[in-house]
Amino acid sequence: MGFETIGFYVLGALAVAASLGVIGQRNPIYSVMLLIGSFGALAGLYILLDSPFTAVTQIIVYAGAIMVLFLFVVMLLNVPREDAAEWDRSHPLNRPGARRLGAALAVFLVLELGWAVWHISTREAVAFKDISSGGISSVAALGRSIFTDYAFQFEATSILILAAMVGAVVLARKEQE
Repeated sequence: MGFETIGFYVLGALAVAASLGVIGQRNPIYSVMLLIGSFGALAGLYILLDSPFTAVTQIIVYAGAIMVLFLFVVMLLNVPREDAAEWDRSHPLNRPGARRLGAALAVFLVLELGWAVWHISTREAVAFKDISSGGISSVAALGRSIFTDYAFQFEATSILILAAMVGAVVLARKEQE
């Protein structure tokens, strides 16, 4: 076994363990810190895939900016830990309709991931072109591609992150009487 194989298994195990810790943690601060650890392991996997730009972007954008934003929201809301007693039957997310919708969305996600893996596995590998022929082998060409060809997807991602932050604030706010 070579260094890359051992590194892959170690970093993959770290990413999976940290991700499971994120959803199994009762303290939101620990969840955010474990998510940063998961992002770090993913950055290591990107380095093993010989993609240092993606690894650095992963650390700067996600482990840096996005996680600082999440920590800020968690600290702003002052949510010390999850309390199961607060989730009574009257909570909107604890109704049977919401659970059925969540289960249906989970099944849809699994089907979509299965379709994506099958679709990618049946295609032939595409080689990247060099910069002179309009490929994305440099940082400048990658930036130009993101902000021209994929501008909608880039902006949609920012809207999605904003919606998730607003949703977290709405779900965690204290009810005033």
